[in-house]
Amino acid sequence: MYEIFKTENLFDLTKTIAGEIFNDCEYVWEALPKIKEFIIKTGERLPKDIYEKRGEHIWIARSAKVAPTAYIGDYVIICPNAEVRHCAFIRGSAIVGENAVIGNSTELKNCLIFNNAQVPHYNYVGDSILGYKAHLGAGSITSNLKSDKSLVTIPVGEEKLATGLKKFGAIVGDNVEVGCNSVLNPGTVVGRNTNIYPLSMVRGYVPENSIYKKKGEVAKKI
Repeated sequence: MYEIFKTENLFDLTKTIAGEIFNDCEYVWEALPKIKEFIIKTGERLPKDIYEKRGEHIWIARSAKVAPTAYIGDYVIICPNAEVRHCAFIRGSAIVGENAVIGNSTELKNCLIFNNAQVPHYNYVGDSILGYKAHLGAGSITSNLKSDKSLVTIPVGEEKLATGLKKFGAIVGDNVEVGCNSVLNPGTVVGRNTNIYPLSMVRGYVPENSIYKKKGEVAKKI
């Protein structure tokens, strides 16, 4: 049953600089606590003709476009041809993939953004992973902490799968489209090639190749 949460069923690991972060992960969210360590280990090995070191643990590709008003915290890698727009807030422990777009007033915290993913307008992405060509519509966010501060579990049928994580936003597979002003609640996992309707409140697992309309109403794509 839990094969759906394996890395290979959600992501193409050739579409990120951080593919090795998933080594030895039984389930995909186990990579989240490893992001900062990966940045520290990898940063100094990055080719200096492609990346410029901008702080103790900040590496930004020379071809990336970073607005002067953007805030870049510690432990960050921004890959070639990425775009970080006006007033983006990258708090730290974040990997921004090649050709990715981080938009105006978007906040990132402890996350991995695959190549060509887009979070272009007023988004919050915390303790989350966004796959290749994933797109969050304007105002969509990942909620990464339960209101009672308990550990995050993922409902799968009648069962709840323990993650062991207190902070865990969402896992968004390759080519997922999330509609505007949607909320992905803690522990949400969206399978690849799925569409989420605007104004959705999503919890648990949404199957790949489907259309999420509302809780209890998920249609398979034709």
